[in-house]
Amino acid sequence: MMVSAAFIGAAVTLSATLWHANQDLAEAALSHPFVQGIGDGSLAKEKFAYYVGQDAFFLEAFARAYSIAAAKAPDWQSFQVFHSLAAGVLQELHLHQSYAQSWNVDITTVEPGTATRQYTDFLLATAWSQPVGITAVAMAPCMRLYAYLGQALAKNGMPSHIYKDWIATYSSNEFEPLAQQLEDLVDQHSPETALTHSTYRYAMTCERDFFQAAWQR
Repeated sequence: MMVSAAFIGAAVTLSATLWHANQDLAEAALSHPFVQGIGDGSLAKEKFAYYVGQDAFFLEAFARAYSIAAAKAPDWQSFQVFHSLAAGVLQELHLHQSYAQSWNVDITTVEPGTATRQYTDFLLATAWSQPVGITAVAMAPCMRLYAYLGQALAKNGMPSHIYKDWIATYSSNEFEPLAQQLEDLVDQHSPETALTHSTYRYAMTCERDFFQAAWQR
C-alpha cells in the first residue's frame, strides 16, 4: 500500500485516521479499470471525455462549497485558507477547459449524471447546513484521494501517453499541499463523531461511484 508523504513520520491526526479507516475505498478507486486505464493510457477516449465534462460540473460545486465554508469560517486564517483552496479549484477548472477543447467537450452544456448530482448535492447541502469542520470532512476525501492516485500512477516515472497531464497534475508538488491544507482544516475544526466518520466515508463512496459512472459510459 502506498502511503502519502503527508503521513510519514506525522502524528496521528483526525484526517489521517479518517483516511486510513477508508483504505478499502481508496484501493477500490486505485484498482478501478477507469483509473488504471488512465495510468497505462488504455482508457477509451470517449470515457475520459465524459469524465472531463462531469468533473468540470463537480469542480464548480466544489468551489462553491469552499466559498460557503469560507463565509462561515470562525476565524480569519481559516477564511483565507478556504478562499485560497477555492482559487486552486478555479485553476484546476482551467486545466479542464484545455482538456475539454482537446476532447471536443463543451463543458458549458454538460448535464450532470446521477453519480455527479448525488455527489454535488451532498457537498452543497453539507456546506449550507453543517459547521465548517464537517464541510471540510466532506471535501477532504476528494483532495487526498486524487493526490494518492496521482502519486501512485507516477511512482514508476511519468508516462508519455495522452493522460500524462492528468497524472502530472495530481502527483505534483503543487497539489499535495492543497490536500494537506484542507486536512489541516479538518484537524482544526472537526469533532471526531459518528457524523464525521459517516460523512467522510460517504464522500469516498461518491468518489468510487464517480469513476464507475464514467467507466460505464
